[in-house]
Amino acid sequence: MSGRSVPATTTAAWISRVSTLADALGRPRPSDVDKRSLAAAIGELVNARDREEIWLALAVLTGRFPNEELVLQTARSSEFDPTALFRAIRDETTPESAEWTVVVERNKILVDVADTSTSTVSTGIQRVVREVAKRWIANDTVRFAGWTPGWQSLRELQPAELSRVKQGVARARDEEDPAANAVVVVPWRTTYLLLEVSAEPPRAERVRALARFSGCHTAALCYDVIPITSSETSSPGMTGVFAHYMAALKFFDRVSTISRATAVEYLGWRKMLPAAGLTGPEIVPVLLPASVGESDENAFAAARDRLTIGQMPLVIVVGSHEPRKNHLAILHAAEVLWREGHVFSLSFIGSRSWRSEQYHDRIRQLQDRGRPVESVSQADDTLLWAAYRLARFTVFPSLNEGFGLPVAESLAVGTPVITSQFGSTAEIAEHGGALLIDPRDDDDLTAAMRTLLTDEDTLGRLRAEARARPQTSWDQYARDVWEALV
Repeated sequence: MSGRSVPATTTAAWISRVSTLADALGRPRPSDVDKRSLAAAIGELVNARDREEIWLALAVLTGRFPNEELVLQTARSSEFDPTALFRAIRDETTPESAEWTVVVERNKILVDVADTSTSTVSTGIQRVVREVAKRWIANDTVRFAGWTPGWQSLRELQPAELSRVKQGVARARDEEDPAANAVVVVPWRTTYLLLEVSAEPPRAERVRALARFSGCHTAALCYDVIPITSSETSSPGMTGVFAHYMAALKFFDRVSTISRATAVEYLGWRKMLPAAGLTGPEIVPVLLPASVGESDENAFAAARDRLTIGQMPLVIVVGSHEPRKNHLAILHAAEVLWREGHVFSLSFIGSRSWRSEQYHDRIRQLQDRGRPVESVSQADDTLLWAAYRLARFTVFPSLNEGFGLPVAESLAVGTPVITSQFGSTAEIAEHGGALLIDPRDDDDLTAAMRTLLTDEDTLGRLRAEARARPQTSWDQYARDVWEALV
């Protein structure tokens, strides 16, 4: 060994991990490896012309997953320089990663739930991941994983994180240190499932190399392509970040989308990949279920006290306050109707989001005029389910959706909804219960809200249609996604 000084603890980690690497490759463990013989032992163990073995050696010996560029550069250099692999290992190992335990997973299905296992958010993607994961948790062929700090490598979940997944709810974060006693899990010729969006560039780059070089069957649950198809509504920089995620997916084997509309978007993307010499993943749509929780009398009473004003009809809007949800159009339509003399209250239930300043300013302006409108940002599931049932109708005129859970949930409890006439929301409305509108036409939205405020016959018909819709469940969805991905 030559070059820069290497701490003794790092050398000891490499020596220990050589046995782990040999076992994964199915080769005899080198005997009597020490500081002087380490580089030679690695060189004899790993076929430097095999890029999959280069990926595995880098991941196991450094404790950090390599990106695509590092694998290719190391493999090419190794053809001319037998010390290139060891130099890459030396340069990529950090004092932190040398402290981690490294195991290779060759049998169990590794399920990546990093964001969800550490998040207290319970809407959108996090909700879908939790509903699926808590139904897979009893499957002894599954191993859930997060990532080490800085998105360096997959790791075992800590007990609090695993509990957050098992319970299927967003528990408050405990004092957790994901780097403390981390157990790095390297998937090798097994199955890797990504249940959430890998939006962080370092994570996406390492996942891309994993998909290309680990020999794993790779599959992902995909939600939308909105940062590409509706980039004007996305947060600043999100389009570029999302492109890293899509660059990883092009090496995946299979993708399951949450709607047929989203499958169409991904199929369009896949049609472009042959121009880059790639076929892309198989794309299988599995529609999200329309399922909501029960509401007892206590929940109804609490929701009435929190959301309703006397006998005034309640209209609710569920979703984060980002431009794509079109909440400014709803506020405009509501003001037109209030000025016409219609009586109703309007409650927005959802979390803050990017570029929501105009929405909050407009809410304050209307409240200053005495309009019965509010924005509820801390609503738990109990309040949400009761709100759906208390509402006269719900409004969801989104400009683009991967699915549109609030539409499905409203209809599942028998409450009519006003929603967009295209994409996944129109797909959900196929079985009735909704008024479909052009969300870019303020007059169309206003007219639909006016109809459901004044026309009891139309409201009654839509309620009957909603109650007659076929029932679906998260249990069945989890089974269907398993079949689609695994």
